Amino acid sequence: MSTATLVPLHWRACWNLGTSALLAWVLTASFLRPRLQARGGLNLLRLATASPVVRGNDTDRQALLQFKAKITGDPLKIMESWNSSLHFCQWIGVTCGRKHRRVTKLKLRILKLSGSLSPYIGNLSFLRELDLVGNSFYNQIPQEIGGLRRLEALHLANNSISGEIPSNLSACSKLISVDMTNNQLTGEIPSLLGLLSNLKVLGFFHNRLIGSIPPSLGNLSSLEKLGLRNNELSGIIPEAFGQLRNLSFFSISENAISGIVPVSMFNLSNIKTFDIVVNKIQGTLHSDLEINMPHLEFFGVAANQISGKIPISLFNATYLNVLELNGNRFNGNVPSLEKLEKLYDLELSQNFLGHGREGIYNNKISGRIPEGIGNLINLELLVVFKNQLSGPIPFNIGRLQKLKEFFRSQ
Repeated sequence: MSTATLVPLHWRACWNLGTSALLAWVLTASFLRPRLQARGGLNLLRLATASPVVRGNDTDRQALLQFKAKITGDPLKIMESWNSSLHFCQWIGVTCGRKHRRVTKLKLRILKLSGSLSPYIGNLSFLRELDLVGNSFYNQIPQEIGGLRRLEALHLANNSISGEIPSNLSACSKLISVDMTNNQLTGEIPSLLGLLSNLKVLGFFHNRLIGSIPPSLGNLSSLEKLGLRNNELSGIIPEAFGQLRNLSFFSISENAISGIVPVSMFNLSNIKTFDIVVNKIQGTLHSDLEINMPHLEFFGVAANQISGKIPISLFNATYLNVLELNGNRFNGNVPSLEKLEKLYDLELSQNFLGHGREGIYNNKISGRIPEGIGNLINLELLVVFKNQLSGPIPFNIGRLQKLKEFFRSQ
């Protein structure tokens, strides 16, 4: 056996000093001990022989083990790495900070895990990101999650989580992104979420939420994406939403929202997606209505009860890909499409366009197909039947190389 193996670990650092130097160090320490203790001074020997500091934090470790205990299905055996042979910072899905060795991220995305969420997750006080997207977690979100004061991202999409959205989530003041899309959430959207001043993304697509949209969400001045599609929401679009100057994505389609679109929302210049399809929204638009959405790519108001003229300014949105106006009560002429070179989906059916009688499909548009149709070089589908069109098909329709279907019959 080598000499080094007989030396205590906390002495090995001194071994390179040589035997004489080591002996002198021990004698000096022994001589100084009573004097330092008598004077209340620093106990150098105690510092030199102290036990190694335990890495990490046992509170975090216990919280993770409680999380593991609630896992009822793990076909990929992810949780097998969560054992005492590894420090918890090395467990799959766990990220720790370098300095304090505390859990900062718990990311277990699309790993076929099932189970409920342990309330002990609220003890991970340094957690900044919780990402459990694409699993089969069920039952409610524990209220204890509101204690995660450092939390910035809460991503629980594509699970089977039920119950209500915890109102005390508003206490997580550093939250930037919340996505609970495609779950089974019920109840109302808590108005206290309007206190999350740093929030940029709020997604509750495809749930069972009821009630109205809280006006307090209009206070989220940093908000960029708001997704409430496919719920059971009612009430109106809050007037305060016209203040969301950073909003680029807005989708409330497939609900039962009524009332009118606040006019100020048509001037949210960062909007790329504006989607209110399949609701009960009313109101009368005018051809001279100023719509200032220069970055607009998707504009969908289909299947509502909107009447009046199609605003001419809408057709200045040169980045527009999809325009869905079908299933409303629009009347009058269709403005020129010549600027919409990126348009590939145009839906105007089931309105009162043309002569203003209920009826391009199922309207009463007369005359020829305009020559400008040839400018829509990205158009894939053109449906104009059940109208009163006449004359030849424009020659330059041959420019539409992406056109897949063209229906023109009466």
